Amino acid sequence: MAEALEHRGELRLQEPMARHTTWRVGGPADRFYRPADRDDLITFLRSLPEDEPVFWCGLGSNLLVRDGGLRGTVIFLQGGVDELRQLDATRVHADCGVACAKVARFAARQNLVGAEFLAGIPGTMGGALAMNAGAFGGETWEVVETVETMTRGGEVRRRSPGEYSVGYRSVEAPAEEWFLSCTLALQAGDGDAAMQRIRELLAQRAASQPIGKPSCGSVFRNPEGDHAARLIEAAGLKGARRGGAVVSDKHANFIINEGDATAADIEELVGAVRDAIAERFGVGLEAEVRIVGEARRTADD
Repeated sequence: MAEALEHRGELRLQEPMARHTTWRVGGPADRFYRPADRDDLITFLRSLPEDEPVFWCGLGSNLLVRDGGLRGTVIFLQGGVDELRQLDATRVHADCGVACAKVARFAARQNLVGAEFLAGIPGTMGGALAMNAGAFGGETWEVVETVETMTRGGEVRRRSPGEYSVGYRSVEAPAEEWFLSCTLALQAGDGDAAMQRIRELLAQRAASQPIGKPSCGSVFRNPEGDHAARLIEAAGLKGARRGGAVVSDKHANFIINEGDATAADIEELVGAVRDAIAERFGVGLEAEVRIVGEARRTADD
């Protein structure tokens, strides 16, 4: 790695990604960097070789890192690139390292409404922007006014939603250009009512999902006109298991780590569920979770 530019953040070598994913699995990253702030992030990106693979990590809630780990550099945004502030009467600036739930509560405290659904997204704004994450009938890009992005060379650009192709859990963005922050356009309203709505949504989530157990949230996107959880339950797959990974009895679109699962267990179970649904119903489920990294090598490799 080039050292021509000094960085102020924290660099770790061979950092276990199990510490940074909500499934609590994943092998080591070659390099793991937590920037001090956005200027430090830009400086660090400029220091990387052009062919260095770069992976972005927020809360690790939509990420499965294989047991062999990641070759390249993981950039961890929480604690550094996480500024959150009100811009004017109805707009909020949020850096990509800010947790979505924090944005929801902040907006309510400023007597702004329209962001309550973000409380149900178990990730950061960066991940929410990258996949158009949604919950409780709301989707991230419905409230986005502008975004800031940056290139590997550290150039910061401002873009509008019209420059992206946004769909259900999908966003087509320019290659080698990453989200840095966003401006959310909300509405003035009753902050107390918004906070009450957030509490109701979180209670609904706790009642229907296996909160408190290691998972990634929903594993599969809902197919058009149906729900992945309904199909998985109808196929009798609740409780299906591979090693320490099991399909939740509480919500069939969740795969939980019972404590000793490996990434390989989880990936195998994801594939088994997908194959079973295709065979039983002729529906091809698409995973929401991003699977990255290398399998663990064995003595025979």
